[in-house]
Amino acid sequence: VQLQASGGGLVQTGGSLRLSCAASGSIFSINNMGWYRQAPGKQRDLVAAITSGGSTNYADSVKGRFTISRDSAENTVYLQMNSLKPEDTAVYYCNADRPVGVAGGYIRYWGQGTQVTVSS
Repeated sequence: VQLQASGGGLVQTGGSLRLSCAASGSIFSINNMGWYRQAPGKQRDLVAAITSGGSTNYADSVKGRFTISRDSAENTVYLQMNSLKPEDTAVYYCNADRPVGVAGGYIRYWGQGTQVTVSS
């Protein structure tokens, strides 16, 4: 599975950006997809996730501002980011999970990361 992320950039506080992540390759068994972010000197944290059935989960810090969506026909996951704040500045990584075995295990694939910078 290959993931290609795009859409990052520089935006002012209060602005918006839309990230995209297109999956290709052996995508037939992917279930969950999502976005993580990593600021300098910090760990990579979950931003939002979406299941194959469309259920979503968000970090508390982005609830009400970010929206994750998924186009299964195009194998693409999106992250609409509104009301951006300087603390949203980070490298954003998309992920896709493929279940393995019967005990809840999975293989996680990562995109290459896209920089989001929010100026104050």
